Amino acid sequence: MASTDDIVVSRDREGRVVAFNEAFASIVWSMFGAEARPGLQTTDFLSEPEKSRWDGLLAKVLSGEDHHEEFSWQVEGRTRHFELALTPIRAGGQIIGTAEYTRDITERRRTEEQLRQSQKMETVGRLAGGVAHDFNNMLQVISSYVELSLQKAEAGSTLEKYLREVRRAAQRSADLVGQLLAFARRQTVSPRVVDLNEVVSATRKMIQRLIGEDIDLAWVSGRELWKVKIDPTQVDQLLANLAVNARDAIGGVGRLTVETGNFISDQEYCAAHPGFAPGQYVRLAVSDDGRGMDKETMGHLFEPFFTTKGQGKGTGLGLATVYGIVKQNRGFIDVHSQPGQGSTFTVYLPRASEPEVVAEEEAETAALRGGTETVLVMEDEAEIRKLAGESLESLGYRVLTASSPQEAIRNVAEHDGPLHLVITDVVMPQMNGRQLFERLAPMRPGLRCLYISGYTADVIADRGVLKEGTRFLGKPFTLDALARKVREVLDQAQGDPPLNP
Repeated sequence: MASTDDIVVSRDREGRVVAFNEAFASIVWSMFGAEARPGLQTTDFLSEPEKSRWDGLLAKVLSGEDHHEEFSWQVEGRTRHFELALTPIRAGGQIIGTAEYTRDITERRRTEEQLRQSQKMETVGRLAGGVAHDFNNMLQVISSYVELSLQKAEAGSTLEKYLREVRRAAQRSADLVGQLLAFARRQTVSPRVVDLNEVVSATRKMIQRLIGEDIDLAWVSGRELWKVKIDPTQVDQLLANLAVNARDAIGGVGRLTVETGNFISDQEYCAAHPGFAPGQYVRLAVSDDGRGMDKETMGHLFEPFFTTKGQGKGTGLGLATVYGIVKQNRGFIDVHSQPGQGSTFTVYLPRASEPEVVAEEEAETAALRGGTETVLVMEDEAEIRKLAGESLESLGYRVLTASSPQEAIRNVAEHDGPLHLVITDVVMPQMNGRQLFERLAPMRPGLRCLYISGYTADVIADRGVLKEGTRFLGKPFTLDALARKVREVLDQAQGDPPLNP
């Protein structure tokens, strides 16, 4: 009896303690400030309603019935949950008392609640990813026509001003879809090995602009920081959303601290933090001295569209985005907060097992260049196919179009001239984009491929088109972005092997 963590005690028929273990002595002291001893009547410490209920339970057990229940109790200022089993003690055919077994199930309850929360968020994430494709296709058409209209609008005219507002609204809508996909862990990303200190340092000016001059920004960089593998733009998203959340929590003059460091999660730590896995991590912590949060608020913190702000003052997607990015990168997030004492959000990202690769910067500001190559646009959405084709033709390319994979194969077979590039949607009925390219490549040696899609990353990955070296452009894209990507693919050095299909 002494070796178990469960609370074990036996009582006589009058409810007096006969024997007990150390766990019982500890809980009696914590709850009642009394010393456990034989003959103790714990009902003396109960209120009248509680005493009456307990006497009823003992009477039930003394009549020969077992009793099981779960209950909650305040212990040292914290709510703890227990599982209780009462059984009769028999001797010589008589019931001479009761045996009481009580187990602390607080951590089990916490783990179960976290699992329910995780399952709920996963369900919402799947829903968010499911609608993204249709939204992205619609936004693609809207933004493309606005681009074309702006090219024809007179500079400084009222029409140009209106069109720019429409373009801004389309971009905000695209950003909103992007946030939903980040929450759903279905963003299409380009992770690479990076130094988190360098990425965070590069965003300090952006963070300061977001939080304003009234809030002091402190930056504490960890020494000899391990590398992590993540898309740097996702770190920007993490910091931007956490900074805005902190700014709103501070609501005036205050302090925001961003800190990095190495962290090793062992079995003991994981046991105390359900959902964490053992391993080496890089820690990114964002702390504020704002108003803090109560437990009820923290229970809904990462749910999409949950916000404590007034109507129209927030989408409720900021922290949901943070959660999705962290999970997409196999990391964890921990939150500590109390009303009036500020909050700390700590993100743990796995240590990268591969060396850092210095990425070359793309010349995004370079002038658009066209060409005379022949390009096949395979897109089942008529408006997008028409817009992409006309845009490329305006840059000098010869364009073939197809509305289905079968039509694309037929057009290529009937085309007498050269074919340099196929632009194809990824997800299509009967044949996906990868399969189409595999059919076309033997017909035209040296043919290159650019994939486009409004579907989410998990759907695209299933089609095998997110391999390293594969060219991909996610919808909605600007016509300028399409033109640059087409030129980039075509400008690969002569003699290079075609990109992975």
